[in-house]
Amino acid sequence: MSATGHGAFRSLKNPNYRTWAAGALVSNIGTWMQRTAQDWLVLTQLTHHNASAVGTVMSLQFGPQLLLLPWSGYAADHFNQRRLLMGTQATLGVLALVLGALTLTGVVQLWHVYVFALLSGCAAAFDAPVRQTFVGELVSDAELPNAVALNSTSFNAARMVGPAVAGLVIAKVGTGWAFLLNGASFIAVLASLSQLHPSRLQARVRAVKTKGSLTEGLRYVMKRPDLMAILGILFLIGTFGLNFPIFISTMAVGAFHQDARGFGLLSSIMAVGTVAGALLAAHRAKPRFEALMYGAGVFGLGCTLAALAPNYAFFGAALVVIGISALTLTNTTNSLMQLSTAPAMRGRVMALRVGIALGCTPLGAPLVGWIADHVGPRWALGVGAASGIAAAALALYAIRRGHHVAKDLL
Repeated sequence: MSATGHGAFRSLKNPNYRTWAAGALVSNIGTWMQRTAQDWLVLTQLTHHNASAVGTVMSLQFGPQLLLLPWSGYAADHFNQRRLLMGTQATLGVLALVLGALTLTGVVQLWHVYVFALLSGCAAAFDAPVRQTFVGELVSDAELPNAVALNSTSFNAARMVGPAVAGLVIAKVGTGWAFLLNGASFIAVLASLSQLHPSRLQARVRAVKTKGSLTEGLRYVMKRPDLMAILGILFLIGTFGLNFPIFISTMAVGAFHQDARGFGLLSSIMAVGTVAGALLAAHRAKPRFEALMYGAGVFGLGCTLAALAPNYAFFGAALVVIGISALTLTNTTNSLMQLSTAPAMRGRVMALRVGIALGCTPLGAPLVGWIADHVGPRWALGVGAASGIAAAALALYAIRRGHHVAKDLL
């Protein structure tokens, strides 16, 4: 099969991408272990089932994605991406190890988690746009949609394993060990970055440092109705819909009275859907704007089913639907924005994408957490359902007005 064929795993034929993907998979498992352990620590050990505290942690963790937008996008377009990635990944690993040590020694407090969430959020703000655009240095443009989809497959395959393992680790030896294992997992991605063959990296046009470079990405996007529509869809879903730590933890504890293992299993069940969605995306040769409309509509439906779930099993099945649709949305936005953006602008445009998708969580997470605490977790899921329906309507409007990506990508 040719490198530009239609096999779901065709990018793995590329040696550099294969090396990168192996290291990333190990690190992704650790990341999902930490996310699960962090939510459990806040919800059950440092507070008495306080969903608002979980929302605050999410705000501090994802807020820097939005606040540091001008600098993170600038760094992705102007600096050596491989070296920058090694710095951000090492920083995230050290932060995980220190939080694990605080937890194991029994001195961890809620404000500690807040501080570490903020610090890791700052590191992740520089890491995310580089990590997404760095794929363009590993593979050709023809392979890019497939490589993006396989990255999501790896991330969400880890999502099946990580939370379930975290639940077992928490139950057997304690929450702190999940943080330590995550810190150790960054060794894998650092090793993979050091093993890449520089001669096989794709040469990319680097941006020239000029006055106004920091805001140039924003001006570029504002002149593109298709990119503005995509960011609008991401704003709705990212702000009100991608609050899974709140949805899953509050439903697990409040509605279905589950322990750490039941909570971890729900996150893994949802990952079954996200992996399925990523593999479906990997089979597609080109991303399509219409997939945003269908993905958003199904996301709204999935959240509605989850909100009405009469039992644990039905709720898990609804999470699979949510997972498939969420990955359809996020993968399609990633591929569309990268392929339709000038190479020298990709870092700043992708920083905007990450900033909107994740950085707007601080706007929605406290509200969703408050609704879960004071009205009930099912109503919080209703907010997610409404965001999906609104995003589908925006996508339909953009298609009707012709505000979609160039014809060669459709």
